[in-house]
Amino acid sequence: MTFGARIAVVGGGPAGLLFAKLVARENPAYQVHVYEQNPPDATYGFGIVLADVALDFLRGIDEGLHCDLLATAERQDTITLYHRGTAVPIRGNVFLGIPRVRLLNIMQAHAQSQGVTIEYTKRIERLDALADYDLIVGADGVNSAVRNALQTDFQAVVEPRINKWAWYGTRHRFDTVELIFEQTPYGIFIAHSYRYAPDFGTFVIECHPDTWQRAGLDTKTDDESRRFCGQIFEAYLDGEELISNRSVWFNPSFVTSKRWFSGKVVLIGDALKTVHPSIGSGTRMAFEDATALAQAINSCGGDFAAGLVAFENARRPVANGFQDAAMKSILWYESADTRQHLTPLEFAYSYMMRTGKVDRERLRKIDPEFLAAYEAETKQRIIMANPSAQSLL
Repeated sequence: MTFGARIAVVGGGPAGLLFAKLVARENPAYQVHVYEQNPPDATYGFGIVLADVALDFLRGIDEGLHCDLLATAERQDTITLYHRGTAVPIRGNVFLGIPRVRLLNIMQAHAQSQGVTIEYTKRIERLDALADYDLIVGADGVNSAVRNALQTDFQAVVEPRINKWAWYGTRHRFDTVELIFEQTPYGIFIAHSYRYAPDFGTFVIECHPDTWQRAGLDTKTDDESRRFCGQIFEAYLDGEELISNRSVWFNPSFVTSKRWFSGKVVLIGDALKTVHPSIGSGTRMAFEDATALAQAINSCGGDFAAGLVAFENARRPVANGFQDAAMKSILWYESADTRQHLTPLEFAYSYMMRTGKVDRERLRKIDPEFLAAYEAETKQRIIMANPSAQSLL
């Protein structure tokens, strides 16, 4: 590889921007170009939420970026789950909400500070336009044009999931991350909500397609859908309306790729594989993919082919574990109607256990009060069913 290698990054999201910065920082002679199809201040979507472990990960990789993101984040340390109208708080889970456009602006400035060139409103449709680059990184999201251009090589499977989703915002201030399971005559509507700015929150709604159709959402306009959903969840919004920003209903896709790179082209982030909104780890996976690829490229001595092999070997086992957890979470939400008979504590316990990543002892450390309440209720239920069992408990 020549001293002044040229690297093209397709996609200016968190994965592409972090990779570009980390490589440019360690290799000043490299020319690193990012091609982003949207303008720099695009505001599609509202805010994103990160578990604290995602930002903690950045601390050891890029302290300056970690500090800048932390300074703009809204901290929430409790999940409040609503089941059958009852609120169940689960403490000890720290989440940080950040406006999506602010996250990108911070990361854009950091990448440019290391000499990265970013070209906006530039969509790469054909890879031959990048033929003179030594490495091409596809970081262009779930609908990746890079992946699609080499589908025969990457052998990606894109599986739209069952539930329907719509992304809204609201001016209601959420003091905790909220998960609302609202039973209606049409079926269950689920809301995932969190604060990403002092007086703004993201409000994501999902439901089974049968529920969606029974509610007539398949024939409603976008504005009619927004007002309908606002009425369903009005008890949780304190009079605030839902806000739309291209908030169309869609089915999130679950993406897996058999191969991670082809020749000099490699995928990262959602272009490579997805997790799912229900476990909220998409940005974390983007950060970790970008860091792993950057470390492999920075330490390969210019042998990018060897670097790509090292990247996949290091990262695939971790990614597979996250995708396994994501699929378990997907299936749990898609079958939420089968758990409506559970008490609020039982339902919340099932939620916490859904991915297999949390066992009872870990949950005891996360929130001992919640687990104690669940265990007390379970014990009481056993005694009521079999009074003679009291002496054994």
